[in-house]
Amino acid sequence: MDKVLGKISVNPRGFGFLNYDGDKTAFIVPPDLNPFLDGDVVRARVVAAENGRFNAVDLVLEQRARGELFGSIVFRGRKPFLRVDRLVSNTDWPLASGSGLELEEGLYLVAALDGAKLMPLRIVETEADLGLERCGVRHGIRSFFPEEVLQAARQTRSPVASTRRDLRECPTVTIDAPSTTDIDDALSALPPEADGALRVLVSIADVDAAVPEGSVLDLEARRRATSVYMAGRVIPMLPDELSSHSVSLLPRQERLAMTAELRIDPEGQITAVDVYESLICSHARLSYEAVSQFLLGENPEAVPEEVAPTVRRLRTAAARLGQVRAARGGVELASEEAYVSFDPTTRQPTGLEPRGETMAHRIVERLMVAANEAIAAWLVDRGLPGMFRVHPEPDGEKVQMLAASARHFGIEAGFGPRLSPRGLAAFEAQYRGTDVALALRTVLGRTLGPARYTVHPGQHFGLGAPLYLHFTSPIRRYADLMVHRVIKRYLAGDRSQVAGDPAFEELAGHLNEATWKASKAEAERMRMLVARIFRDRIGEVVEGNVVAIKPFGLVVQMLGTGATGTIATESLPDGPYRVERHGQELVGGQRFAVGDWVEARVINTNEDLGRVELELV
Repeated sequence: MDKVLGKISVNPRGFGFLNYDGDKTAFIVPPDLNPFLDGDVVRARVVAAENGRFNAVDLVLEQRARGELFGSIVFRGRKPFLRVDRLVSNTDWPLASGSGLELEEGLYLVAALDGAKLMPLRIVETEADLGLERCGVRHGIRSFFPEEVLQAARQTRSPVASTRRDLRECPTVTIDAPSTTDIDDALSALPPEADGALRVLVSIADVDAAVPEGSVLDLEARRRATSVYMAGRVIPMLPDELSSHSVSLLPRQERLAMTAELRIDPEGQITAVDVYESLICSHARLSYEAVSQFLLGENPEAVPEEVAPTVRRLRTAAARLGQVRAARGGVELASEEAYVSFDPTTRQPTGLEPRGETMAHRIVERLMVAANEAIAAWLVDRGLPGMFRVHPEPDGEKVQMLAASARHFGIEAGFGPRLSPRGLAAFEAQYRGTDVALALRTVLGRTLGPARYTVHPGQHFGLGAPLYLHFTSPIRRYADLMVHRVIKRYLAGDRSQVAGDPAFEELAGHLNEATWKASKAEAERMRMLVARIFRDRIGEVVEGNVVAIKPFGLVVQMLGTGATGTIATESLPDGPYRVERHGQELVGGQRFAVGDWVEARVINTNEDLGRVELELV
């Protein structure tokens, strides 16, 4: 047959698969897999084998997926090799000489692929978290900045702000977690107008002023596309000199910003939007906990007196917006999620728990969403290009799958043939605050799928928003920086920009791929830490819900942790089993479905693979 184009996936047992034509797969025997890496795009012939499966043969590399490899150094004779992460390669790769590094047996190394050569890049420090290093390289996350980029960051100087609107005297606050250093949004709220309307100023760090388009800083940021938040470490899109210092909205520091001024009437409608370049000064850096304690009356001194009226007005504005959001449907972005705590000295994970949202989280989330929606509409009204965030309505099959899963959780969804944003909100209201909320939210996210970037405006189903984009985090996301640049060109009088710019759509594809890689790395890092924590809990009995069914078995979200473990198909009684109902059920001597409550025992862990292995009790 003719050759097909596909992507390689490597199994840690040494063999691989070629994924092609959407959902087709072909087996790759170990010797044929040796020259290739996980994610490589290849051309191959697919032939039928005697056992009824299909094999991929005559593989030819079309595109290499990664530029760095992680592994340990081994010697064969006197020649050094890299024992590569077995989820990336099934064999050891010879290391080129001339790097100047002292290569010793057993040391861990990051090496760069330079054509056919594997060049040692840096020795991983003995005390480093190997799981963190492995995870980052495995997913192609660039963890170190080139020297020329760091040099450019050190030389950055803020331009003169003479033409900007001066907001330095306007009481302004930032609300973040205490550990946050890359602060890119600040909030102000003016006293109510005669009709009760509030003007909320959402001021965002003007990264473009420090990172000129086409500069080495810009090209590196574009390549990374997003900051990556792996538990225990942040890999920023911009060097620390910028992200945590010169452009971060630190308290009592003058900063250049882009401000979206929203007029919110007493019924929560945004009746006017103004956007402009500004000069601001944060009057107070507040934490989510402090703001929540202040507004709930638990600690009246948690917020400085000079910004207390501002914080109260922000609550008022968010409450108004919340009523409109509730009426149109969709789900809240801020939600309960798994959180790993670390020992401050050893940096080892010490605990795992679900961490819920606070009142302050909801206030910030609603105001940021409102600003993002307002800017999206502002761009569309003027026929300008944008990097829109689109989340399509689920098709009828997905709606029925979600309804069936909800039934196993004890919830009768009753969606009908279509799921509307209001129906989604009503569904969320049924499980919010229950023991199954975290697991059901996981199932919901997998059913609805992720949003994506595109130049074509469209709805964000999950938020119930007719238009949406990212404007509020340019320190962390390149998409926001692109939106800022479109706005600034328009404000400067440039009328040549056209909606649907093909160059933007090409960039959107890159941003989607980079965002997907980042989310994969973040999720895998969490699974690795969970495996490390449960290493000391072998034999413990856990309870939870089935949140996914895979060919290898059941994925169970464990109650009270937000973490998942797996029950292998071969360990289930009364086998063999087969996957049915589009991955919603595992059927054999018994029947298991997404949503089922199970009791299981921890029997093993594998940190490299991020697995907690369970067996049914």
